[in-house]
Parts: sequence; C-alpha cells; structure tokens
Amino acid sequence: MSTDQLAKVELHLHLEGAAPPDLIRSLAKKNHINLSKIFSADGSYKFQNFNNFLRVYEEATSVLKTPEDFYALTMGVLNECFKNNIVYVETFVSPQFCGGNDLVAWKDYLQAIQAASADADRKYGIVSRGIVTAIRHLGPAKAIEAANCAVATAGDWVVGFGMAGDEKFGQQKDYLYSFDLARESGLKLTSHAGEWSGASSVADAVNDLKVQRVGHGVRAIEDHDVLKLLKDKDIVLEVCPGSNVFLGVFPNLESHPIQKLSEMGVKTTVSTDDPPFFRTSMNKEYRDLEKTFKWTKKDFRELNKIALEAAFCDSDTKANIAMKLGL
Repeated sequence: MSTDQLAKVELHLHLEGAAPPDLIRSLAKKNHINLSKIFSADGSYKFQNFNNFLRVYEEATSVLKTPEDFYALTMGVLNECFKNNIVYVETFVSPQFCGGNDLVAWKDYLQAIQAASADADRKYGIVSRGIVTAIRHLGPAKAIEAANCAVATAGDWVVGFGMAGDEKFGQQKDYLYSFDLARESGLKLTSHAGEWSGASSVADAVNDLKVQRVGHGVRAIEDHDVLKLLKDKDIVLEVCPGSNVFLGVFPNLESHPIQKLSEMGVKTTVSTDDPPFFRTSMNKEYRDLEKTFKWTKKDFRELNKIALEAAFCDSDTKANIAMKLGL
C-alpha cells in the first residue's frame, strides 16, 4: 500500500488558506475584484517571503464576501482533503474574515460552513471540525472579539480556539484574556509559536496561554528545557514540514527537525498549513517523509494515532475515526 492510500488525520489547516486558486479566481471575477498581481503565470499564488505571504493571503481571502462563498470554499477544501484520503480534519477559520468579528454575521457564515461540512461528510465520508482563530497582528482587542464569537458558537463543530498570524507581533501573554474566555467555555486551545520566533515562544504558549497543542513549534528543538516542558505537559506539535521548507524556516526537509523531535519523545503530527500557497498536499507530505526519513507504514500509523488522540473532537467521533484509520 502506498502512502497515498493511507487514511490520514490533519490538525493544522487554514480554511481560507486552503482555498483552491481556481475558486479564488472565480470568486474574484464574480465580485469584480482584480487579483492578477497575486498569481504567477502558472496560476499559483505569488509571494516572496512570510510578510508578503500574509499580504497575499489577506488579498486572496478578500474575495470571500458571503456565506455562500464560504460554503463553496469549504466544499472545495474538503474535496481536496478527500483526494488525499484525509478522514478527519480540523480547520482554522477566523471570524475576522467572516463579517469582521460581528457575532450575527459570524453565525450566518458558520451556518454555511457547517452545512458544507455536513454535506462533505455525506458525500466523501470526511469528518471536519473547526478551530476559531484570532489573528495575532490585529491585536488583543480583535482577539477578544474572535474569542467571543468562538464562545457563542462552541459546540459539535466549533471545538477549539487558536491564534495565527505574525508571531513577532506582541507577546503570547497579551492574548491571555481571549484564551481564558475560550477555555472557560470548554474549548480546547492551540497557538502558533516556534515557527518564526524561537523556542521561548513555544514555552510562552504553553505556560501563558495553557494550550494543549502548538501550531508548528519546530524551533523548540533549539532548547532542551522547552523540549522537556513539551514532554512533561504532553503537548502535541502541529508540524507542517512542507510549509516550513517552502518559507525558508529550514533550507530543506533533510534539515527539518520532525524526525529528531519524535526521537526525543515530543509528540508530533503532520499537516499542510496552507497547501496551495506552499505547493503541497497531505499525500506529498507523506511521500516526502517516506523518502527523506525512510518512514514506514508503522511510523505513519503512530503519527495518526497521536493526531487522533490530540484532536479536539469528542470521544464518539474519535472512536468513529479510529475505525477508519484501522487503529
């Protein structure tokens, strides 16, 4: 059995960032928005560095204007997941992009996203859940607005709260109030850290925000004390190797620390982050890991076991997914 055929769990996928470029172009045309500058001649997204990526990302997502657009987006993203044999996925979605953190608007957008999720489950057999996401570089006040949206809609589909965006803006503790709101409502927590900022940012996410998972977290490899913290607290890293290499966090996959992190007892998972931006897919991630680190079916089985245990969904859903994974 090839790695493409393996059932997979993905925990770190930005819904807007996973939008197929063809969908974004069609929505731009429908909404009379000129996005020609953000695409290369081959039709892929065009950017030079991480800050430029954030700008292109926000321009691309600006064409998502209505709940109907987000229904189409969700179906398109989950169709791509189906092609990669993903049986469970958690998607980051920001209320900022769904009505500017307005709760009434957010509920309308969320209803469309959930409808698409249910339709994709029936059509493809893929289960998805959502992590409401604050955008760090918009500041703590906007994060509180996002947290309020998360709290008001927590339930079967919205299972977590997290933070993405520019890691170098402010400090993790600046966002403590929004994370406290989400935690008190029963939502599980994750935050991007240790991608562009060093190992200390991973420790800050764990100690200050009390997260269960860390998005990326790979630069924890730079500090043995932080590695010990991750192991002692049983923190799971949402590792995105292809994204890290494409953006230049590491020069190539051979130098990526995912293998070392695993060998040192840190729980790691594999995800694609924003796959069309970084020219990747879950099938490609698995093939590259198999080729570079000689991972076997047993390694991928353990990878998915860790991911399922770390998933924010309820126990009944986990039992259902475990059967699909053959665990």
